[in-house]
Amino acid sequence: MNTAVKERPERLVLDQAAIDAASKSLDEGAVTPNYGPWRDDIVKLLNDALATELVCVMRYRRHYFTASGEASPKIAEEFLVHANEELGHADKIAERIVQLGGEPDFNPKSLLERSHADYDASLDLQAMVRANLIAERIAIESYRQMISLIGDKDPTTRRMLEEILADEEEHADELKDWLKS
Repeated sequence: MNTAVKERPERLVLDQAAIDAASKSLDEGAVTPNYGPWRDDIVKLLNDALATELVCVMRYRRHYFTASGEASPKIAEEFLVHANEELGHADKIAERIVQLGGEPDFNPKSLLERSHADYDASLDLQAMVRANLIAERIAIESYRQMISLIGDKDPTTRRMLEEILADEEEHADELKDWLKS
């Protein structure tokens, strides 16, 4: 019987060298040296998420303005609510990119290339709901993967993405219910 016991450190101590390094390079703002090699990768992931959110804003807004039919007024109102929430996500992501020392990429020429979700120009209400549900499910999976990749490398970004993920899951549940309407 193997009863190997993991050695436990005698006590928890902060890394004083990392604390001392944090007092230098003040032009880096919140980004301390321990962000390490992951910062650029995280900024890239966030810029792709920013593109996704912006494409979602445009898709939801288009659907808001073009929805028609008996059930459309209520659903169109929700499309606008979702569009505004997606814009709020985009703002949070852009702000975090700047905090990490990056530049948020709002270039319209590359939005669709970088977005995980597609734009949709459907005119049928059920097709709109379906397109938005697909986009929300893609966003959910993208955020889940980003959260997993980031892990403990950047807890602030991870928490922000977890909050956005919760919103996206709520959107998907609402859309699923509308798909049945």
